[in-house]
Order: sequence, then structure tokens, then C-alpha cells
Amino acid sequence: MQYVYKTENLKRYRFPTHINDIVIDRSESRCSEVFVVVVEPHKGTHLHKHEDTEQVFYVLSGNGRLEIGQEKAPHTIEPGDVIRVPLSTWHSVHCVGERDLVYLAIDCFDGGRPNAEPTWDAHVRVMCQQQGWEYDKVVEK
Repeated sequence: MQYVYKTENLKRYRFPTHINDIVIDRSESRCSEVFVVVVEPHKGTHLHKHEDTEQVFYVLSGNGRLEIGQEKAPHTIEPGDVIRVPLSTWHSVHCVGERDLVYLAIDCFDGGRPNAEPTWDAHVRVMCQQQGWEYDKVVEK
């Protein structure tokens, strides 16, 4: 069983809105996954929610704006901030500076690893299909 995970040479998923570097795949844990998120200047994730996951973010570098709830209530985020996104809560994260916004994301699954998407890669395939993105262009080899 692995207890320590290095954050160099991670598998990268470059979405049109942001980048996810997977650290701990959901297949390696019963109820969590971990990745580093990079949001480039003037980009941001789309407003979305997770029915099966509470998320915790730790901002490592850069400056951003968290928009929370369907009303998109804005919150400034900066290095050292910890953000909690409860289950089924609409949210998006945007980079507002001229340098990448980088944060560690921890997904905590309600009820354990999702059966329909048991790996991060399976989740990405579903997400690409929903968003109209090409999987082969998202996964960096």
C-alpha cells in the first residue's frame, strides 16, 4: 500500500478551462482522490456541482475568485486559503491574476468511490462527453 505520493511527473489532463494533474487516483482509495489544479490567467472552470463529492481546496499560488451557489457569490482566494465546497453546491474557480492559480484539490466521496466512474480516467471520459471535448486532446501523453 502506498502512503507517500510525489507531485512530480504527474499524469496531466489539459481541459479547455483548466489543468488537472492527478496525484492520487480514486482507484487507489476507498473514498477520496487528490489532484493539483492549474487555472491559467483569464480562465476558469464552468459553474458545476458534484452530487457525490465534497471538495476541499488549498491554494498554493496565484490569485483567484471562487464563485459559489447558483447566484455565483464571489469570494477572493489567495495562497494559504482553504476552501470547502459542500456536496451538491454549484461552484467555479477563476484565475484573476497574471500568473497561474494553482491549488491542491481533495475530493471526498459520499458513500465511497463512484461505481460508474471507478477511475479518474473514466470520470474524464464522461466529462469530455458531457462538455463536447475530445478526450485524446485532453490527456497529455
